Amino acid sequence: MNKIRQILIFLDQGVSQRKIEKEVRVNRRTIASYLEKFRSTGLTFNGLLKLSDRDIDEILGLVKEEVMEDADPRRVHFLEHLEYHNEQLASKEGVTRLLLWEEYITNYPEGFQYSRFCDLLQEHNRASKAVMHFEHKPAEMMQVDFAGAPLHYLDTSTGELVSCPVFLAILPFSGYGYVEALVDAKLPQVVSALNKALIYIGGVPKGVKSDNMRQWVSKSSKYEPVFTEMLEQWANHNKIALFAARPYKPKDKPSVENFVRIAYMRIYAKLRNQTFYSLKELNAAIMIKLNEHHQLSFQRKSFSRYELFHNNESALLQPLPESPFFIQHYTRAKVQKNYHVVIGEDWHYYSVPFRYIGKEVRISYCMDSVEIFHNCTRIAIHVRSFRKHHFTTVREHMPETHQSFSDEKGWDPEYYLKQAEKAGQNTYDFIQKLMQSNPVIHQSYAGCAGLMRLLKAYGAARMEAACKRALTGHRFKYTVIKNILDNNMDMVKETEQKEYKTPLHQNVRGAEAYKTN
Repeated sequence: MNKIRQILIFLDQGVSQRKIEKEVRVNRRTIASYLEKFRSTGLTFNGLLKLSDRDIDEILGLVKEEVMEDADPRRVHFLEHLEYHNEQLASKEGVTRLLLWEEYITNYPEGFQYSRFCDLLQEHNRASKAVMHFEHKPAEMMQVDFAGAPLHYLDTSTGELVSCPVFLAILPFSGYGYVEALVDAKLPQVVSALNKALIYIGGVPKGVKSDNMRQWVSKSSKYEPVFTEMLEQWANHNKIALFAARPYKPKDKPSVENFVRIAYMRIYAKLRNQTFYSLKELNAAIMIKLNEHHQLSFQRKSFSRYELFHNNESALLQPLPESPFFIQHYTRAKVQKNYHVVIGEDWHYYSVPFRYIGKEVRISYCMDSVEIFHNCTRIAIHVRSFRKHHFTTVREHMPETHQSFSDEKGWDPEYYLKQAEKAGQNTYDFIQKLMQSNPVIHQSYAGCAGLMRLLKAYGAARMEAACKRALTGHRFKYTVIKNILDNNMDMVKETEQKEYKTPLHQNVRGAEAYKTN
């Protein structure tokens, strides 16, 4: 347009077309065609210069007239059936645009051809997928969600790889977030994770938003969603407003959706080659990687999420409540013969002092702890475990005989060898050979325990002497040492053994008798 206006200025000044060509660097034929169109308007060159750019474009024919398809009956028909086409493509497996066009052109032969049909579908999809930019206010909203992929840890007692859903929460203004692997995705775990998220950020935002997951919303609605009762209690306790995204609209909470993607890169990917042996160990590793992520600077910015949060958002959060919200459950149980009670929700067993066997007790438990009461007196407290059909047992709750058996069961080769070494080298060598004589080392533990009792009963000196005598033989058993000690054979002085020779006799044959001819 600047060149066209320069041409008009030169024409108004009477400059020749040849000179205009050199100055403006536009072909003379083009200048001649422009001049012809300018003259057809009946306006002076100076009058043309006062027109807008669009008016000059229209005079020169540079603006193509837009085809007004809205009045085209084919377009009207297509728009009437557009919702049907999109529904079929989205919900019906095997339905293609070609199949829909074949049906469309069969029912409406004068309709658009296949290429235009596809263009209109794509044009509508682009318009419907427009993304809105949100300006987030500090401390205004926290968005929460679950990652699509779980993390895992290895249960050493069963060898099972345990899958853990991953909870995420983020403050959209600063990008400061919280990540935790949970036992499961049920509402009590979600409430516990929300508590920990608020503690991690050190305050309470004005609102929290999630999608319509069943733990969050009991009845979904675009305008008036109904939240679960427990979640409303949590919100009232923390003085925080609850929000839900519109059903099937993940872009209503884009910050946490993006945070999930970041978590895959900054946490999942970096932990992929590590093996964890408990949920606690897994979450500790997650927290290390999360803190590293917060310390990284934004792309093309000189500050990190940590700096933005602590400098611009942290002080605007509401204070945390005096105590976190927790869900307390109550139940009753009868103490079983194995002095344990079971929480049916988890099918996990917890011990009580054995003297309460057969008594009825009251159990109070939350996400973190289990308390057991008898006649209003607390008789046991445990950290809550979610391992089904497992036992949490305190040693002091056992009878003495059970404690002794449990101690023996828990000993290992290192323990026995260490005890033997205190008695002396012979005892150490004998126990080592006893362990080596069994194909499975656990088979030797009972014998080792018996030798420890003999050591305690007879003392280190006699045990050393008995083991020294037994080491000359070929049987390394508990009964060998017991027989030596019971018969006082360890106290018999050693005598020099004389070399025994076979006496000469006529009935004794030598090697010559076995030679063959």
